[in-house]
Amino acid sequence: MADRRTQLVTRVRGMLSEALGATRGRLAAADAELTAARDRLIRVERAAAAVPARVGAQRDRRLAEIDAQHAARIAELARRAVDAARLEAPGAASADWTRWTVTPAGRGEPPGAVRVGTVRIPGAEPVPALVPLLDAGHVHLTGADADGGASVVPALLLRSLGRADPGAVRLFGYDPEHLGGGLAGFAPLGTAGQLTFVGPGGLGRLLDDLVEQIRRINETVLAGEYRSLRELAGATNRRPEPWRVAVLLGGDELSRHERGQLDRVVRTGAACGVHLVVRGVPVPDDPTVTRVVVGPDGARVGGPPGLPVTLDPPPPAALVTETCRQVAARINAGPPPAPFTDLLPPPEQMWREDSSAGLTAPIGEGPHGRPVLLNLGDYPPHALIGGPSGTGKTNLIFAWIGALASRYSPAELEFYLLDFKEGVSFARFAQGRRDPSWLPHMRLVGINVNTDREFGLALLRFLAEELRRRADAAKKHEVTKLAELRAVDPTGHWPRIVAVVDEFQALLAGRDVVAREAADLLEDLARRGRSQGIHLVLASQDVRGIEALWGRPALVAQFTLRIALPKALRILAERNDAAQSLPRHHAVINAESGLAEGNEVARIPSASDWDAWSELQHRLWRMRPQDAKPARLFDGDAIPRLRDAPDFRALNPPEGDDGPPRSPVALLGEIIDVQARSAVLRLPRAPGRNLAVLGTRIDEACAVLDAAARSLARQHRPGTARFSIACLDPDADPAARELYADLADNAAWYDDETVPELMAETATALDRPGTPATPHYLLLYAVDAAAGQLAARVGGRTGLEHLRRILHDGPERRTHVLAWWRGVARMRVDLGGPAARTDQIGAWVALDVQGAELGSSLYPGSGGPDWYPRPWRGLFFDRAAHRTGQVIIPYGPSA
Repeated sequence: MADRRTQLVTRVRGMLSEALGATRGRLAAADAELTAARDRLIRVERAAAAVPARVGAQRDRRLAEIDAQHAARIAELARRAVDAARLEAPGAASADWTRWTVTPAGRGEPPGAVRVGTVRIPGAEPVPALVPLLDAGHVHLTGADADGGASVVPALLLRSLGRADPGAVRLFGYDPEHLGGGLAGFAPLGTAGQLTFVGPGGLGRLLDDLVEQIRRINETVLAGEYRSLRELAGATNRRPEPWRVAVLLGGDELSRHERGQLDRVVRTGAACGVHLVVRGVPVPDDPTVTRVVVGPDGARVGGPPGLPVTLDPPPPAALVTETCRQVAARINAGPPPAPFTDLLPPPEQMWREDSSAGLTAPIGEGPHGRPVLLNLGDYPPHALIGGPSGTGKTNLIFAWIGALASRYSPAELEFYLLDFKEGVSFARFAQGRRDPSWLPHMRLVGINVNTDREFGLALLRFLAEELRRRADAAKKHEVTKLAELRAVDPTGHWPRIVAVVDEFQALLAGRDVVAREAADLLEDLARRGRSQGIHLVLASQDVRGIEALWGRPALVAQFTLRIALPKALRILAERNDAAQSLPRHHAVINAESGLAEGNEVARIPSASDWDAWSELQHRLWRMRPQDAKPARLFDGDAIPRLRDAPDFRALNPPEGDDGPPRSPVALLGEIIDVQARSAVLRLPRAPGRNLAVLGTRIDEACAVLDAAARSLARQHRPGTARFSIACLDPDADPAARELYADLADNAAWYDDETVPELMAETATALDRPGTPATPHYLLLYAVDAAAGQLAARVGGRTGLEHLRRILHDGPERRTHVLAWWRGVARMRVDLGGPAARTDQIGAWVALDVQGAELGSSLYPGSGGPDWYPRPWRGLFFDRAAHRTGQVIIPYGPSA
């Protein structure tokens, strides 16, 4: 038992020892964990104590970053707002007063908003504060301190004026308290009719007028096609109406009628360009009204609460006055012309019109912005244009030609132009050295024709012949009008013809043969040309006193289309004085023979500028048909050259062994006519086939003989013709020597000592039997100067007797005299005296010889031809070919 108890005790003690050891181990571990936990607690407490400082620093850094980003964003937005404001209100609409200047908006470009002050943003550029006005709305200035915002009104008006063309903004001032003093700086506009002051009690009439303007614009200008003038301007690139800005500065309480009219202007005015700038008058709420509220703590723009704005200072008084004076001066000088491109169709629409029924094209812009059309056809058939010098007559003709030429192809329309005044404006339509292009429609251009009325007569004769040709064709096809002829003969060439004669009164001046025939041809063309598509456009500075025209009422009546430029006289009907008040660049278009009820006023574009016209002409020139030829250019101041004459280039010797030509021709000069033809003297074997050049002008006489000799020589092979050149005037020696040198082996030279031998030898050769194989041409320069030498006898006769024999018998023996006498009397003496016959002189060219001197012996009828000498012109008459003389231009020297 004891052992068992001992064993149990021992066992219990061992277990207790083990438990105690385990407990002590766990206690030590717990103490270690406690110590570690306390250490961690200390560390956590230390870390926790550091967190607020670190988080605070990080928070402060992040807040600083956010502030910086915000400030940069604000600055960027402010910069963009400034840029946007400059785009919306460029130039004069927002510039500072220190650098402010007038900067009108471009054509068709809306004027935009205008600046009244700035929005101050800390740390950023001030942003312009804009308010919409022109084409946008109205401005109402209110507040307890509204008078403190007095700078807003002049700023709005001046900036609006600066962004519009002169005359495009009209102001109406109602200032009953200060009697217009609030707008005194704008007073210079009153001289141009752009500022109207309305006195006390006149507000009702002003509002009535504004309402009436709105009604008229809606009815006649917008006409249901556009919702506003701004939309119309954007679509058509034209603004037919000015902006009307009514400035209402206080006054008595409005009546019921006035409140109603004011409400109508507010609701409907902006679309029609009628605007209000109001202070001291209640204005109803409307989306088009921008309110500027001024109080003791500043101004606010827009609806409540409004945008805080620092108002700009008022514009300097001197700037307002000077600007208004400049605007008034520009307005008083007249509106500028519209762009030429306004008359032209889009490039893809050019040459699309058909002229069978007539010609229609715009000539300018009417008062309501719509194009004013000019028609030429059966009615009206012809046009009369009038206006003093400097009023734009040439420009109007250019504009009309451009509008027609861009719509009708050369197959549909041809032009013939004639300008009697000095100048070369029309020359650009023809091919030139400066510009090789030409207007494809142009067939004839005559410039500097002031002394060559015969050229105008030649044009009328040409048109009369064309009228006859068309009338014959119409009769053949049993039709009466051009449209019908073109329908039955579509392969024929039947374009409409427009003949423009500028300063036409020069053609009809006087009572001579030219004026009478020209008037007869004009009357016939005006009466019958309409049915065959030939239209006349006559232009003049002033048609008073043109008896040849106004003495023929039937002729004037055909010109039912009248175009009167400013201050034009006697173009319109007697009691129609609409042209007297026209501004510059405008014209009255009247298709009712000038009666007042037919008036239309058109603003004429600028078309005569070289660059403006050149662009169109080059475009049309590139579109020309392949067989198109340049227009015939006749310049009255230019001297033609023989080598350029088509008739000269066509001359050639006979082919093969045919010998010399049977009937050679001598070219004497260029005929003044539509075609560039040469005056031709035929020299067959017939009596009288000699030429006399009469006059004292050495250069011209030498030029006639020179051209005759060179053209004859061109028809003969070397050695098949004989040219005897006798020069008896030292001043003519250089020209005669040059001709002698060029004719080379075919020519022989004679002077005053040897000319008697020439006469005797040539006269003796006439007695030989048979027909000479070689023609002989005697070119005698100043033959009358050798009267002394020719008086001597050679072979039993004097030289003059030999000369008379040659003149009489020579042509039938292929011997022809081409001689220059320095006067008709001197020639008569050489031919045998005053009573001598002149039949042997079959043709003559008169230079500085009066028509009366030529007499009945040289010219059919009595009294001689109607010939008035002028420099570098001659009258050519051939008994065998002419009924009347031909005016010619001698070919230039050294040809």
